Amino acid sequence: MDIEQARFNMVEQQIRPWDVLDQDILDLLFVVRREIFVPAPLRDLAFVDAAIPLGDGAAMLEPKIEARVLQDLALKGNEHVLEVGCRSGYFTGLLASTVAKVTSVEIDPALAKFATENLARAGIKNATIVSGDGARGWKAAAPYDVIVFTGSMEVLPEEVFAQLKPDGKVFAVIGKLPVMNATLTTVTASGGRSSRTLFETVLPPLTNAATSTAFVF
Repeated sequence: MDIEQARFNMVEQQIRPWDVLDQDILDLLFVVRREIFVPAPLRDLAFVDAAIPLGDGAAMLEPKIEARVLQDLALKGNEHVLEVGCRSGYFTGLLASTVAKVTSVEIDPALAKFATENLARAGIKNATIVSGDGARGWKAAAPYDVIVFTGSMEVLPEEVFAQLKPDGKVFAVIGKLPVMNATLTTVTASGGRSSRTLFETVLPPLTNAATSTAFVF
């Protein structure tokens, strides 16, 4: 496989058509080398337009989703980002290459170890992987400028908002099958909130994700 041609094709045929037009992000995809973060037996699939399995139901997100989320976050470079669910560490690496600091919480110790090793191989030093349950955020390193959940949930847990700095943002895929929306919620300095739907997608639920209360008649 011609890796560089495959990377170019990923950007031009998958990511750019998904309205990812920020040149800094497109350039970053050539710098943070996705194949480093893929399990060795699946390395030939590093640039396909599909989730790549990591075992026990976990998977790397599709490249176009990772790039689109990074663009929609509109990061400025000085943020502290909390990522919940590091998967292989690839999206962690993209975030870390764009901001000052990333704290990533992973409930699966094996994945946490895999991601930590991958980030070290990629030379990324401003991301820390923590083993734990971040389904309701991670108070130990709060407050954050941005919180990103990489698995879906039915509702955003209220306690997450207390972990944000003023003007903070939360990205999450919210809903349940068959309808889920990638949503960006911004908290204003006065405590108000505004949410917008970025795109429709379907992601496996985050472990211990918050669920909506069912109506009882």
